[in-house]
Amino acid sequence: MVGALCGCWFRLGGARRLIPFGPTVVQTSMSRSQVALLGLGLLLIFLLYVGLPGPPEQNSWFWGDPNVTVLAGLTPGNSPIFYREVLPLNPAHRVEVVLLHGKAFNSHTWEQLGTLQLLSQRGYRAVALDLPGAAVAFFEERARQLGLGCQKVEVAPGYVVTVLTWPGTNPALSSILLNSHTDVVPVFKEHWSHDPFEAFKDSEGYIYARGAQDMKCVSIQYLEAVRRLKVEGHRFPRTIHMTFVPDEEVGGHQGMELFVQRPEFHALRAGFALDEGIANPTDAFTVFYSERSPWWVRVTSTGRPGHGSLFIEDTAAEKLHKVVSSILAFREKEWQRLQSNPHLKEGAVTSVNLTKLEGGVAYNVIPATMSASFDFRVAPDVDFKAFEEQLQSWCQAAGEGVTLEFAQKWMHPQVTPTDDSNPWWAAFSRVCKDMNLSLEPEIMPAATDSRFIRAVGVPALGFSPLNRTPVLLHDHDERLHEAVFLRGVDIYTRLLPALASVPALPSES
Repeated sequence: MVGALCGCWFRLGGARRLIPFGPTVVQTSMSRSQVALLGLGLLLIFLLYVGLPGPPEQNSWFWGDPNVTVLAGLTPGNSPIFYREVLPLNPAHRVEVVLLHGKAFNSHTWEQLGTLQLLSQRGYRAVALDLPGAAVAFFEERARQLGLGCQKVEVAPGYVVTVLTWPGTNPALSSILLNSHTDVVPVFKEHWSHDPFEAFKDSEGYIYARGAQDMKCVSIQYLEAVRRLKVEGHRFPRTIHMTFVPDEEVGGHQGMELFVQRPEFHALRAGFALDEGIANPTDAFTVFYSERSPWWVRVTSTGRPGHGSLFIEDTAAEKLHKVVSSILAFREKEWQRLQSNPHLKEGAVTSVNLTKLEGGVAYNVIPATMSASFDFRVAPDVDFKAFEEQLQSWCQAAGEGVTLEFAQKWMHPQVTPTDDSNPWWAAFSRVCKDMNLSLEPEIMPAATDSRFIRAVGVPALGFSPLNRTPVLLHDHDERLHEAVFLRGVDIYTRLLPALASVPALPSES
């Protein structure tokens, strides 16, 4: 089941197959509808072969040219759609073909069947789309198989949060929330050793897939741990909710940020949450108890324009340079503070990077306006009001006409205690100690959906059980060893009973 789930989920719910996965090999049977769809797909290939005109130099290659390059990508816009595409080998100015599919297919299926290659060889440009909703359908099916409640909450048009629920025996107690996100970052397929959306496992046991570390692995580990516990007949006092949310990779503003404001979230009565962490190349496991706050700042400077050959005073560039210098001097100070203290981790200091410079229309024209954009990640112990005043003072010191604006400004840093005063941490750390897991509590240097969860009063830990693993999230050839993945399932199988059995808290009695 683990292998089948992992393979299907990394392909966003494609046709099922036999997947060896460590000591577990499971044959997942096709339903009648899936067999029918597969038959229709094969029939379509035959009809394409018979009905489509071929190029004059070749008419006999049924499966298409094996050397056809299949491209992969995401459409632009706020709701990107993944697609696979082939270009015509022999352009004949023919119509373009769009391949659609049901739940039993995906774009990779069209490639495996040779349909894309055949169309390319016959002179057609063809695009196979993975339509939105595949992830939701995947979790609906998992809920049906596991006997879990399933709720779909559309927090914004086209953005659906899927909630799977395993009821506890005592509804008066707050629940356990297991959160993960369904979206992933784009790929550059030419830099990958294997198809990033195939979940290919090599001979050494490494699974190559976009999302292998961030964070489809955790989604499946949640599901498999719940499956194991249900099969063994367990029931726990506290309800367990699994939430699968969109939009995290681009800020969560159309996902968890909206979800925590809705009555459906409050109805979950979450008392504690687990969310994503990060891989750790050592024997230890990283666990995040807070995170830095993203501030995206744009500084705009206005000044006197003129001809590029003149020494004009009070230009926009001169004043912007002063602000940039002040901010980069602050960056160097924070960097030196991190380097000089071996006990500090990156999340404990404030980082900043200059990410964009804009201004000017021609080489010989001094611009009247210039701007610089910065990505600040503010440590949770910083006085936010004083820090914003410092930014404003740097702008004022540069001269008149220098202003700043925020594209993003998170002002609600929360810290989950990591001592025995927190009963959730006590239960979490006790299981890890019993399993001889070494923990490294840290502040998350980036931003995750946990910040929205903590901001509404729910303590949360960011934890991905991926030790002895290089950090490859968002990288080419993102991968995870099957042994590490399966060990993570074992860990959640021990963690969930402990967390879901935490005795009633004073606020719950």
